[in-house]
Amino acid sequence: MSQALKINSSSEPYADLPQICARLLEAKAQKGLSFEAIGKAIGHDEVWVAALFYGQAKATPEELAKLGEVLDIPAASLYAEIGENWFPRRGLGPVPPQDPLLYRLFEGVLVYGTPIKALIHEKFGDGIMSMIDCKVTVDRKENPKGDRVVLTFDGKFLPYLKW
Repeated sequence: MSQALKINSSSEPYADLPQICARLLEAKAQKGLSFEAIGKAIGHDEVWVAALFYGQAKATPEELAKLGEVLDIPAASLYAEIGENWFPRRGLGPVPPQDPLLYRLFEGVLVYGTPIKALIHEKFGDGIMSMIDCKVTVDRKENPKGDRVVLTFDGKFLPYLKW
């Protein structure tokens, strides 16, 4: 008999998450599903699904019902824990991040943030890129010197208003 996977919900990155998040991650692992496969089953992108699993996105009752079917978790349980009365907590974790991968992303913004800002201003004008109206994709690009991670932030430009 195989042992059920258990997430140590008192350790990072799970400690600050609702308990249901650990349950979702455990069910995902037990089913052997990727975020991409779950996303296809419920009609969302893998990045949005991962954000939901880490408490940083909000699902509708219909999405929770589909998710419950995919993971064999009663929809009523999902709805009770992350339904209508629950709100996501976006931007979790310490600054600077302690996890090496998250730190490197943070470092990328520290090193290239000002040049990226200058280019956005040059190409679009005075404004920002929305993270609310933004799609994020993570792709793999094969390379003989070592595969490459390709991150794309496809965000709406929002100009600053003058009044």
